Parts: sequence; C-alpha cells; structure tokens
Amino acid sequence: MVKARTSAAELVESGHVRINGTREKSPGHAIKIGDVITVALDRTVRVLKVTAFNERRGDAASARVLYEELGSRN
Repeated sequence: MVKARTSAAELVESGHVRINGTREKSPGHAIKIGDVITVALDRTVRVLKVTAFNERRGDAASARVLYEELGSRN
C-alpha cells in the first residue's frame, strides 16, 4: 500500500488505520493472523485480512500473498 515503513507509520499515527474496527494510533501495535485491517489511503478505503507472515521482509509481490483483500471503496 505504501513503499516505506515511515509512510506506514505516518498513516497509523494520523488515524487512517483500523485493526478489527478499532482506530490504531501506535505504529508498533502487533497484529495476528485473522486480523482485519482497514486503511484510508488517498480517496480509497481498503479492507484486508491477514492470512500469513513472512520470516523476512520482501518485495510487494511476496507481500500480496500474506493478506486477502476483502474490499475497497472510493
């Protein structure tokens, strides 16, 4: 969704991220498999369900298999 960790942290700190329906303000909040993450990004809202984790950071293509897209709205 964003290219850098700092950009992701800014989204969380500015209140644009919800985990299981609750607005999150701490970028270090732990998530687990099955959590539903809602992100308001630009003029779009994306809803994702965490399905797996990687041992190491990877590229965008490898990240896409770690979540299920539940929907998006403009």
